[in-house]
Amino acid sequence: MVSYSIAVCLTTLLIALWKLSRIGRRPRDYPPGPPTLPILGNIHQIPREKPYIQFEKWAREYGPVYSLILGTKVMVVLNSDQAIKDLIDKRGAIYSSRPESHIAQHVLSAGLRVLFMPNHGVWKMVRKFVHRLLGATAAQTYVPYQELENKAMLLGFLESPTDFINHIRRYTASLTTQMTYGFRTTTIEDPRFKEAFDIFDRSSELIGSRTAALLDLMPFLRRLPDFVLPLKSEARRIHERESALFRGHYLQVKHGLDNGTVKPCICVDLVNLQKEESFSDDLAAYIGGSLLQAGAETTASILIGFIQAMVIFPDVAKEAQMELDRVCVGRLPDLDDLPNLPYIRACAKESLRWMPGFMLGIPHAVTQEDTYLGYRIPKDATIILNVWAVHNDPKRHSSPREFDPLRYIDDHQTSIDAANNPDPAKRDHFVFGAGRRRCQGMHIADRSLFLAISRLLWAFDFHRAVDPDTNEEIIPDMNNLADGVMAFPKPFPASIMPRDDRKAQAVKEEWQKMTGLLDEYSQWKTVPEGLILKVGRLSG
Repeated sequence: MVSYSIAVCLTTLLIALWKLSRIGRRPRDYPPGPPTLPILGNIHQIPREKPYIQFEKWAREYGPVYSLILGTKVMVVLNSDQAIKDLIDKRGAIYSSRPESHIAQHVLSAGLRVLFMPNHGVWKMVRKFVHRLLGATAAQTYVPYQELENKAMLLGFLESPTDFINHIRRYTASLTTQMTYGFRTTTIEDPRFKEAFDIFDRSSELIGSRTAALLDLMPFLRRLPDFVLPLKSEARRIHERESALFRGHYLQVKHGLDNGTVKPCICVDLVNLQKEESFSDDLAAYIGGSLLQAGAETTASILIGFIQAMVIFPDVAKEAQMELDRVCVGRLPDLDDLPNLPYIRACAKESLRWMPGFMLGIPHAVTQEDTYLGYRIPKDATIILNVWAVHNDPKRHSSPREFDPLRYIDDHQTSIDAANNPDPAKRDHFVFGAGRRRCQGMHIADRSLFLAISRLLWAFDFHRAVDPDTNEEIIPDMNNLADGVMAFPKPFPASIMPRDDRKAQAVKEEWQKMTGLLDEYSQWKTVPEGLILKVGRLSG
C-alpha cells in the first residue's frame, strides 16, 4: 500500500513537472517566432520602451505572421496587409473579440470601456448604435462643428504659436465634446479639458506598462497587495476621476433634455437608447466617454505628427503651399476643394501612415481555434495588428521613414473606401483598425485632418526653431515618442508664423464671422443648420 502511494505521488509529480516544462515552449504547429526560454517563453525579449521597434524587427525575420509565447499565453502578430485582410476582415466572426486586460478594462474602467470589451451583447449593441450615429450620412451634419473649431484653432496658432500642441488638442477635443455632449471646449484652460487629457495621458501609460502586461500574463500576481503593486491603486484613483468626469458630462445631457437646454449630440440619442435597453448611467457615461477619448486623441496625435513632419521635411510644406496658392487664391481652403488638392489629400494620408499612433493596434482575440498559412492559431490567442511594421515595410513603402506624400498622389480613396478595398495592397493605412473593431468615425477624422492640414499650410510657415546658444536649427527627433497604448511625438520646438499679413488678416476675419454665431459663453446661439433634422431623424 505504501509503495502504491509512493508510485502515485511520483507519477503525479512527474506529470506536473512535464506540464511545467511545456510552459514557455512554442508548439511545432504554431507560427514561427524568436527562440523561447522555459516558463518565460518570449516575455524577457519584449522591451520596456518602444516595443513596436522590436516587433518590426521580428516581422522582417519571421514573415507575415509570427507567434510569441508569453508564459502560458500565446500572442500571434500579423505583419502584412494580406494577413490582416485574411484574418481580421474576412474572418471577423471569430477575430473581433478582445483579450482580457486587467488594468485597462477591470481596474481603470470597471469593465465599462467599450474599446476593450469582448464581443458580447453589450459591445454589439454599442457597435450598432455608434455605426448609426457616425456613418457617412450622419458625419456630414457635423461639418459646422468642424468649421468652427478649425477656425478657432487657426486663431490660436496666430496668437500664440508656441502653444501649437495645446491648440491642436483643444481643436479635436472641442469637436468631440460638441458631437458627443453638445458643448464647446472653448479654451485649453477649461478644467474639464485639463482633467480629460491628464486622465487620458496617464491611463495610456498605465495600460502600456510592463506591470499591466504581467498582470495579464500571470493572473496570480493580481492578488498582491497594493504596496507591492502601486500601479493598481493609482489605476483605481484614475478610474474614480474618469468615472466622475464621464458621468458628469452624461448626466448634464440628461438634465438638459429635461429643461430643454441641451444641444443636438450623440448623448441625446444615447439617452433614448438607454430607455429602450435599460442599461445603467455608468455604462452610458462610458459609451460617451469612449467616443470622447477616441475622437479627440487619435486625430490630435496625427496632427501633432504632421506638424513635426513639416518641420523635419520643409520641402513637403513648400510643395503643398504651391498647390494651395494655385487653387485657393485669397481665401481659406474648404471641403469643396478636396478634388483639386491631390497633394494636400496625399499629405493627410501620409500623416496617417507616418505617425499612426496605435503602433501595434488594439489587441484582438480569436474565439475559436483556426489555421492560417499552415499554422495553428489557438483559441483565445491575442492577435496583434503590427501597424508600425506594415506602414514601414520597404516593400510596401520605399524609404518608409521619409515623409513623402507622392506615394498617395493618385489615391483618391477615403479611409473607409481603402479599408473596404478587396485588394489589401491598396489600403492606405491601418490607423483605424480592421474588421468589426475598426473605428466608426473615419469619415469625420478624414474631414478634420483635411481641413486642418490644408488651412494650416495655407496660412502658416513651419520652420525649425533655432538654438539660442549654438545658433543652429533644432531638428525634431521623429523617434522621440511618448510611450503608452498610443505613441505620439513628445513636445518639440517649432517656429510657426503667418505666411504674410493678408493671410493673418484672413484668419482673423474668418474667426470674426464665426463669433456672430456664438453667445457670451462662446457656445452656439442656435443649433447649426442640419443638426435639428438629425436629432428628429435619429431620436424620433
